Amino acid sequence: MDGFLWVVGAFVVALGILIVVHELGHYAVARLCDVKILRFSVGFGKPLLLKRFGPNGTEWALSAFPLGGYVKMLDEREGEVAPEDLSRAFNRQSVARRSLIVLAGPVANLLLAVMLYWLLFVSGVEELRPILAAPPVGTLAAEAKVGSGETVRSVSGTPVATWMEMRWELLRRILDHEVAILETIDEKGNIAVHRLETTGIDTRNLDKDLLPALGLRLMRPALPPVIGDITPGSPAATAGLSAGDRILAIDGALTPNWHEVARYIREAEERVLSIEFERKSQLLQVEVTPDRVMDQSGKQVARIGIAVRDDPQLRGKAYVTIRYDPFTALQKSLTQTWETSILSLRMIGRMLTGELSVRSISGPVTIADYAGQSARLGGDHYLRFLALISISLGVLNLLPIPVLDGGHLLYYLVEILKGSPLPERVMEIGQQVGVVMLALLMSLAFYNDINRLVFG
Repeated sequence: MDGFLWVVGAFVVALGILIVVHELGHYAVARLCDVKILRFSVGFGKPLLLKRFGPNGTEWALSAFPLGGYVKMLDEREGEVAPEDLSRAFNRQSVARRSLIVLAGPVANLLLAVMLYWLLFVSGVEELRPILAAPPVGTLAAEAKVGSGETVRSVSGTPVATWMEMRWELLRRILDHEVAILETIDEKGNIAVHRLETTGIDTRNLDKDLLPALGLRLMRPALPPVIGDITPGSPAATAGLSAGDRILAIDGALTPNWHEVARYIREAEERVLSIEFERKSQLLQVEVTPDRVMDQSGKQVARIGIAVRDDPQLRGKAYVTIRYDPFTALQKSLTQTWETSILSLRMIGRMLTGELSVRSISGPVTIADYAGQSARLGGDHYLRFLALISISLGVLNLLPIPVLDGGHLLYYLVEILKGSPLPERVMEIGQQVGVVMLALLMSLAFYNDINRLVFG
């Protein structure tokens, strides 16, 4: 139950921040254009909380259905407007002003992502170094003669310092059906160049982690199997395990390092695990029933709520801290937001053409699970999650689908081209089509969520 509440709490906080920021974008620009705001609502449907204040008597509401929000402005198409307020009606504004007001919501989400990335880059982000393990036989990496312990320095000429940067650059090459050139350096300082023929990779499976398909695996340090932290209320805490315990075996299988502990637990089915451990020279044994959670690839895995004890020396070899001065951090955050936005649009385009599987679409269940997982991993992971979802929300709202902000911008573009607004009936039909499209999209997202939960 504690785990469920943690996931729900992290999801609610993330959703609240993203919705408020989006609607505040609309609200702020509408106020600058002197448009009268009737209601600012977080959520749709019947208001649960309603407070009226401000010079215009704006209603501030918290409504029943939380997946969204809206800013209701004075508009002659939705009711009678007093003569003295006609100039403040939304429909009386110029096309340029209406476009700016509509555009402000998605832009606010993108600016939030820039701010979050800036905070992360200024404060410092600890990332895994791109150190490669020996590739499995028969994989592209094995054919390219990638060696164990090599650190990737660049991908097709683009320098990379972290595992995430390497994955990002490889994903871009795979989407473009380009050959990926890895420049690596080993522990002795020898530099090598490896050519990965990624052109044959099936991009319809981008909902999965493609690095294992390439044969690229992270080199994991052989950490001692000693527990460093226990999640309160977790199966491990309930069973009596505590920090400092050294795990010797699980179900009779020896666990010489933490990687074996994590692998055995992760791959466990829904059954009780018998864990043998050492505590202050005493040999003890407990039985633990793991929880089932969803990992980043949407696969169901087992967890018991333990973390490895930190080893500063090994951590220094496996991790690097990325930190920039404020100005460079701003440049990096703008670049990160821009590139992620473009990649999102490209992936949407690939889905429409059938080059990318629609299984990549995630719904609120998957997003909630990722929110909980990122929050457990720490503040920097949660902020990174927020930035990514904020970009996704901004990009999604810019799509030219009626009901979304992008649909309204499409109306205004047509209005500019034809010199007059679209007929009311045309816009009504567009809204109906948009609602159907959005309902289908949500249904597909929920289906993918359920499919991941049930079938992994």
